[in-house]
Amino acid sequence: MAHELTTADGVPLRISLERALLRSRIRAALLVVPLMAFLLFAFILPIFDMLYRSVENSIVAQVLPETVVVLRDWDETGDALPDETVFETAVADIQAAFKAKTLGRLARRLNYEKPGMASLLRKSGRRSLRITEAPWSEQLIKIDRKWGDINLWRLIKRESDHVTESYFLAAVDMRLDDLGAVSWQPENRQIYLQLFWKTVWMSGLITILCLLLGYPVAFLLATLPLRTSNLLMVLVLLPFWTSLLVRTTSWIALLQHEGVLNDLMVVVGLISDDGRLQMIHNKIGTFVAMTHILLPFMILPLYSVMKTIPPSYMRAARSLGATPFTAFVRVYLPNTVSGIGAGSILVFILSIGYYITPALVGGRTGTFISNFIASHVSVTLNWGLAAALGVILLALVLALYLLYDRIVGIDNMKLG
Repeated sequence: MAHELTTADGVPLRISLERALLRSRIRAALLVVPLMAFLLFAFILPIFDMLYRSVENSIVAQVLPETVVVLRDWDETGDALPDETVFETAVADIQAAFKAKTLGRLARRLNYEKPGMASLLRKSGRRSLRITEAPWSEQLIKIDRKWGDINLWRLIKRESDHVTESYFLAAVDMRLDDLGAVSWQPENRQIYLQLFWKTVWMSGLITILCLLLGYPVAFLLATLPLRTSNLLMVLVLLPFWTSLLVRTTSWIALLQHEGVLNDLMVVVGLISDDGRLQMIHNKIGTFVAMTHILLPFMILPLYSVMKTIPPSYMRAARSLGATPFTAFVRVYLPNTVSGIGAGSILVFILSIGYYITPALVGGRTGTFISNFIASHVSVTLNWGLAAALGVILLALVLALYLLYDRIVGIDNMKLG
């Protein structure tokens, strides 16, 4: 039998190597733990919370618990109102919710589905305290005739489930009608599909503008002597040292009706004083401000890729008889495709989720879907609809990402 190799302390070499490898793996895992914890709490959990809120619908069952139970036996497809037991239970639940100050949550939730429910429930909460005996249905309908509408009870029963598709339907301009069938929203309330389309094409145009402006700058940085290119790189990075809010509000001062650019054009005679251009609080303001803000995110990936292209490639093409334009198009440009892809997808994804800049300079026509998501979170408090819009926006970005991977190949996208 061959003698097994050992370390200086007598431990077999094989076991010592296994222990050393285990220790290195533990150290590597401990180094990764903070990053994984950050991703878990700052990225993964918020996404799952957003997915949950987009279908969560427990308010009706929490505020009207007994009414939800007795409504299960009611046939909502018929033409008859619920029986007296349902009305008695509803009165008791409304009285309890009014005293517990939870009726407002129910009013706000049902008002998303049927306008007027908020005022109905608030009025009923106050006046239901006077109802102490039968007939329950007659007295509740006396408070408001809407309680005699069968569609109201259909709505309460439909929204008593803990999971709902109402938010996603509203996010694509659809709704459930009184009978529970899916239908389109009235034409004057169809806004979200148009907003999604406007967000996509405006983000695409901003990406193209950043590419057209950023490509020559990146080419210049990559071909100039190092000392000069470093100085110009400082100018490219300079916007990152300035607050986003300051950069955005600066464009308001420049582009407004009485702003610097309009004054300059009036002075040089390009336009008359009465013909000043409206360049702010519209799409023009959004395009200009967001292109300025996102331009460095296009320049940096392009520069990092261009810097790795040997200058000898162009010289070789010229020596073989190619014109400067032909050499650029057939030799230099194909080698920068990875940088174009990286910069474009980075700018597009950042653009599609922006809301501060469009909110300040976009006005009514230059806002994105993200502005409505922020409004539903902070103003209307319709977190379910905001979550559904966010999920659809996330799915849209992932779909475009997969489309890019299929056409260009994600492996070809690199930063240098």
